[in-house]
Amino acid sequence: MKITYIYHSSFSVEFEDEKVVLIFDYYKGTLPLFDKDSDIFMFVSHKHFDHYSKKIFEIANEYQNITFILPKEIKMNVKYMDRWNIPTISREKIKYVTYDEKYEFIGPSIKQPFLCVKTLKSTDSGVAYIVQCFGKTVYHAGDLNWWIWDEVSEEKNENMTKRFQEEIAKLSGLAIDVAFLPLDPRQEDKFYWGLDYFMKNCNVEVAFPMHMWDKYEIIDTLKEMDISAKYRDKIMEVTGDGQVFNI
Repeated sequence: MKITYIYHSSFSVEFEDEKVVLIFDYYKGTLPLFDKDSDIFMFVSHKHFDHYSKKIFEIANEYQNITFILPKEIKMNVKYMDRWNIPTISREKIKYVTYDEKYEFIGPSIKQPFLCVKTLKSTDSGVAYIVQCFGKTVYHAGDLNWWIWDEVSEEKNENMTKRFQEEIAKLSGLAIDVAFLPLDPRQEDKFYWGLDYFMKNCNVEVAFPMHMWDKYEIIDTLKEMDISAKYRDKIMEVTGDGQVFNI
């Protein structure tokens, strides 16, 4: 797999031999150049501005073998698409998903199901994705994270803890090749809680921190902490836009 960090929580995952590309939560930044004949699957986890932009639908003008996978919270009717000038070519390529479901997709050029997508319910908005393709399992959290905030009531934080841990428990026994996980400096001393819990309770080969708001040094902060000793070698060093990893 060829993985490119695009920006914030957006990554592309390329299966180059099969000409299949997965793109997650793109809203800004420079997309890699893909083979024009590639089957491209554009995943959107939720509608927040830093995970979704309507400009993604313009990509269908360049790559015709594209499928847009959106949570139902973004569902658009014809009037809405007309008002926002969603390209006609893109409209028939949109598939809507909801949480706790399983879907199978074919590609425009691969005429049989080969992409299995499962969803989890986010602790914030939308869904997280588990994508199984060509014997590999890729997890993208979206905003499914252990969002604990000092300014929030104890009751709400307890509810957050319960919901987060219940969702992660659904991944028990699953071998995950690549995980994209929030590591958000805005949580201050709790910035690592979600990623740490995930790594200690899931079977993960490699993990890419995301949602760092350009503060990439937070990865080193985590890796220097004693709590990360058992998994720090699995944490990829994301340092800037356009960085490429071969996994």
